[in-house]
Amino acid sequence: MFVNVNAHPGTRSRVLNELAELSRAKAISSEFKYKKGSEVYGESEPAEYIYQVVEGAVRSHKLLSDGRRQIGAFHLAGDIFGLENGAVHRFTAEAITDTTVRLMKRRTLEHVAESDVTVALDLLNMTTSNLQHAEDHMLLLGRKTSLERVAAFLLEMDRRLTAAGVLALPMSRRDIADYLGLTLETVSRALSYLHGKGILDFACQSQRQIVLMDRAQLANLDL
Repeated sequence: MFVNVNAHPGTRSRVLNELAELSRAKAISSEFKYKKGSEVYGESEPAEYIYQVVEGAVRSHKLLSDGRRQIGAFHLAGDIFGLENGAVHRFTAEAITDTTVRLMKRRTLEHVAESDVTVALDLLNMTTSNLQHAEDHMLLLGRKTSLERVAAFLLEMDRRLTAAGVLALPMSRRDIADYLGLTLETVSRALSYLHGKGILDFACQSQRQIVLMDRAQLANLDL
């Protein structure tokens, strides 16, 4: 469902290079553009492709029986997603902003992995990263306070998104709330608290561009 190759620069570089080589050599990938809010694939649809965000951002989510939405992951530029253990997708994936996605046939990549040890190891590393993210997210939802969850989210996005000192969030506060298992109001209160403490500042009126002023103090909140 999710592979955060951005979290592991060495793996990210190797995987992206290999996907590019495979694309050129075998013409097995295509690029598609998705408008903001449009579906990339739906829950329970056949998992026939593996996806990579070229530009933009994607969220993976599941609708609960009571109508609530739980976001499992955010996929940012360079991330590979849609790699499932079974034959169908367990989550729905949607474009958060206007997004370009590269598609590669899953079976083709599996065939390559059968004869290329490096690709096979990369697929194993992606699966391991997927499991680690799921475990970390479960811990975040089950054991951390609302402020700790928001702090953990900001630190995760800081590792993956920050450019020129600004953390530019493509997702809305509603998305953040559904990822952290909180209400929109709780997320807003936590961000206001961190702003009041001088831990972060807002670089624009929409408050989606954040400057982290005190990463050490923010990390202390992510216990």
